[in-house]
Amino acid sequence: MNSQYPVFTIKNECQDCYRCVRSCPVKAIRISDGHASVISENCIACGQCISVCPQKAKKVRSDISLVHEMLCSDKKVYASLAPSWRAALPGSIKQLIKALKEIGFADVYETALGAQEISIQTTEILRRREKNLWISSACPVIVDYITMYLPQFSQYIIPLTSPAVTHGQMLKDQFGKDIHMVFIGPCVAKKNEADQFPDLMEAAIGFNELLEMLKEHRIELKSKPDEESMQFSDSAYEGTLYPMEGGMNETIHLSGRAEGIKLINVSTIQMICNQLEGLDPDSITEPIFIEAMACRGGCLNGPLITGNDPGLTAISKTLKSVRYRKKIPAAVQTILEHHYLPAVVIDKTPSPELIRRAMLRIGKSSIEDELNCEGCGYNTCHDLAIAIINQRAEPHMCISYMRKIAARKAGAVFNSMPSGILMVDRNLKILETNKSFVRMFAADLYEGYDNDPDCLNDARLEKVIPCTELFESALETNMDIHKEHYPMNNGLFEISIFTVEPHHIVGAVIADVTEYEMRRDQIAKKAHSVIAKNIAIVQEIACSLGEHMVETELLLTSIAEGYDPENAEISKQERIEEENSIMSNLAALYE
Repeated sequence: MNSQYPVFTIKNECQDCYRCVRSCPVKAIRISDGHASVISENCIACGQCISVCPQKAKKVRSDISLVHEMLCSDKKVYASLAPSWRAALPGSIKQLIKALKEIGFADVYETALGAQEISIQTTEILRRREKNLWISSACPVIVDYITMYLPQFSQYIIPLTSPAVTHGQMLKDQFGKDIHMVFIGPCVAKKNEADQFPDLMEAAIGFNELLEMLKEHRIELKSKPDEESMQFSDSAYEGTLYPMEGGMNETIHLSGRAEGIKLINVSTIQMICNQLEGLDPDSITEPIFIEAMACRGGCLNGPLITGNDPGLTAISKTLKSVRYRKKIPAAVQTILEHHYLPAVVIDKTPSPELIRRAMLRIGKSSIEDELNCEGCGYNTCHDLAIAIINQRAEPHMCISYMRKIAARKAGAVFNSMPSGILMVDRNLKILETNKSFVRMFAADLYEGYDNDPDCLNDARLEKVIPCTELFESALETNMDIHKEHYPMNNGLFEISIFTVEPHHIVGAVIADVTEYEMRRDQIAKKAHSVIAKNIAIVQEIACSLGEHMVETELLLTSIAEGYDPENAEISKQERIEEENSIMSNLAALYE
């Protein structure tokens, strides 16, 4: 048994889109930190999340390595090939059988052989009339859905294994228990069956995995020559109808032994839910058999179908390959009984108070707030609240609530900006304004803005501000326009116009810079005055310093001459008088 669940998520590739939640019929997806993961204990492996994931973050467990190990072992490995291969694989059956044998399979048999045995035994059970309601057990997704989510109907599932498991028993009976059986088909849930019945079906791989194995061995199916010896050792008959919606019922009808039984075909989980939910089986007075299939239109549309043929072509190919027996045997050679027990999914049952609190977390305080838009992936806001309580969902999954939060935040920023903001359409009609714009250009409406924020909406731009030519130019050229000191309404404004939708909508940010520019002018004038005074002072100081330097030079020259040896004949008294005179002049100079 493989420990990894067949469906899983590559977290780094999950892009927070919730498409898997929307598509999952049982909501077996947990959202945590914006990333989705599969809740394996709640999953029915229908594969819907794999089919719809735009980022291919949902993956199917690969069992290729397990099959390679079997092929390299001493035991023989037999392939059970689902009849839907005609809608999935290129080439003929001869080419396919040859390719599988080259890979290492001992032989290839049709799963439809097991389907024929199931139909025969199902017909016998229906004829006994032990119950008036029976549901097919061929689709493992349907079986899991009923036992987990409609457990009261578990007792009405036909107590037989699926065709694939039955075929596994047939191969073991024919070749001995010491062999390996590998199922090849379009179904993810068959991997769960292989895990559940490891003694009869050791592995289940999808058609995509088979093509990958062929690629590894450099085998191209269409290039293989047809060899007459390459045929099914035991070809199936009416069992080939099984992959089509209604195919099983057709095999029961062909038996000629189901008179009086109403045979009903139901495909998709939603349809089986619609048919069974609220039904009281005791109220059914006539025998009914429901052929239930999870995939729309049957296995030909399984999640691991790899072909690109239109649906009608796939059905046509299948019908063309069917061989009919003249008489269907009344008794089976191999039968495996299996009784299906309820496996109820247990979720917390939150109290009304917890639900109320969870509803408040997504902005639902009244019935009117509950849009039930399904954008989060859940059918109702109430369901989302319960999922939040059960830690399967997060409040930000509510798109309408997050839009309101975003609008509030944007509105708060929009109206708190000191600059005026407006949006204008190509007809120069105002689409939106903020409070600052109204204060600047429509002061009479300013007091009532909070009660009527749309007071200027649809107004003609020229009736509010006189710079329409700037907006016309921006709409025509799709180029941003910036004006720093635009004169308008006896003031100066800084205007930045930008494109929102080319040729259709432009926006503008307008700031009143009148007072700022006036202050700048006053500051500039004062600066010029101060500079002029400083220059005058500097010039005066320079002139004084120039005069002082001349007088100082004369005095120093006189002192130097006084001490010259040539003047030694001057009397001592005369020298003293001359020095005193010089010092007096120096003192007077620096006073």
